[in-house]
Amino acid sequence: MDLEKPAGRPAAAPAGEGCLVVAVRVPVRIVVLVLVLVVPVRMVWDALAVAGRFLNDTVLRPLGRALLWMGRAVFVWPFVGLWRYVLVPLGLALAWLGRVLVVLPAVALHRYVLVPLGHAAGWLYARVLTPVGRALAAVGGAVWAGVVWLGRCLVVVPSVWLYRWVLTPVGRAVAWCAGGLVWLVTTVVSWVGRGLYWTARILLVLPALAVWRWVLVPVGRVLAVVAREVGDALGHAWRIAGHVSLAVGRFLGTVLRWVLVEPVRGVYRSVLTPVGHVVRDAVLRPAAEAARAVGRATRQALAAARASVRETRAGIRRALLGEPAGAPARAGRKPQFTHRREPTGPEARTLGSSTTALTKD
Repeated sequence: MDLEKPAGRPAAAPAGEGCLVVAVRVPVRIVVLVLVLVVPVRMVWDALAVAGRFLNDTVLRPLGRALLWMGRAVFVWPFVGLWRYVLVPLGLALAWLGRVLVVLPAVALHRYVLVPLGHAAGWLYARVLTPVGRALAAVGGAVWAGVVWLGRCLVVVPSVWLYRWVLTPVGRAVAWCAGGLVWLVTTVVSWVGRGLYWTARILLVLPALAVWRWVLVPVGRVLAVVAREVGDALGHAWRIAGHVSLAVGRFLGTVLRWVLVEPVRGVYRSVLTPVGHVVRDAVLRPAAEAARAVGRATRQALAAARASVRETRAGIRRALLGEPAGAPARAGRKPQFTHRREPTGPEARTLGSSTTALTKD
């Protein structure tokens, strides 16, 4: 940060910034950068972040996978086995028992007991209860008509006369008196409310508005300018501390690479790689060739044994059952076996191939 003004620029503050802004910005930035309060915090933060990533990659993630596998083995797989091999067969058995003990008896009860009873009840309703009900309905209709006529003469007509000539005039008088009383109360409450409103406005609202407009707003603007400049200064200091922390980290990485990584790499290239090549050429390849030779010999012996077993089984079958119909006669001719050597290239090393084939002449 350059604290000196260039010679070619005027000393005036930038557009939109007053002397208070400049007077607050420069001391705060000088104090923050001189006392170096942000650089240690940023370096500690970067170190904690690197340590956290290393801990997550080496400890927490494998531990989480192990706990997940353990949770599956302890909680999921036993319940799956319980569901698959216990609950499902038990449910099927219970369903079969329910069908045999409940459903089939219920179906039989419905088919052979309830349905005949329902048919009998329907016949009884249609043949007996319906005529009786119609007769009772006719008698009830006549009785209800008489009761309705008596009720109209004794209750409805007197009630209508009482409502029209007594209750209606009395209700209108009561409503007119209640309306006048409501108007009087509304007028009194309105004047009292206006008086209280103007009293509260003069004694409370106007002084509070004056304090807000002429005291709190200017003080708030000054405090906002100071807070903004302090925040900008801390932001600049945090970014500078980030660059410093990055430089320190790169320096430590370079030192670690030249002190630890490069010697280990040199030992690997100069010592371990030649030793590995010698071990591969002198030990591993001869052992592999010997193992392949043993495998070829074993496959050859197994092939010969299988051919002998097949010939023996065929001879026993011919001795017991005779020659099959339509087979060519074999006048004492013995099978002869010739050895045919297969190619020894890479195509002969496939799984299941043999280097010697036994064919019948």
